[in-house]
Amino acid sequence: MENITLQQKSKQYAIKCHEQTNHTYDGKPYSVHLLMVFNIALENIELIPFENRETVIAACWAHDVIEDCRETYNDVSAVLGKEVTDIVYALSNEKGKTRQERANDKYYDGIKKCEFATFVKICDRLANIQYSKESGSTMLKKYLSETPNFVHHLYCEEYDTLFRKMYKLLK
Repeated sequence: MENITLQQKSKQYAIKCHEQTNHTYDGKPYSVHLLMVFNIALENIELIPFENRETVIAACWAHDVIEDCRETYNDVSAVLGKEVTDIVYALSNEKGKTRQERANDKYYDGIKKCEFATFVKICDRLANIQYSKESGSTMLKKYLSETPNFVHHLYCEEYDTLFRKMYKLLK
């Protein structure tokens, strides 16, 4: 059996999970979104200490598998290990009938408490905004309206450049 990196394993696992649940991104394979998040993370990887980069990139690939693919913390941990899974778990929305209920104070507190989860979440948000802008999606208005609350909960100086990119995209 060939030796694959954690990043490769995470990519394969996440794409497979989304395919098995027929989860798409605006009618496209979900891997389109995952690749966008990965690319944004790579463009900004200098914000992450070298020794944590592989874990963070792996979390970028898998960031939605608990929330969207009916995978559990233990399922993900068995494949990707505790460090990656802790980030993925932190990024999994709470239960709720609306976006506001799902992204509540407890959700944002969990992200802030988990090292590197804020970085992955901002990369995810940037990918969503970029795609919405490029495709003319009505979600762009939703992201714009959610931005003050998003920034209020997650802003930190170490990722200021990412927040600036987000504001620039939203113009």
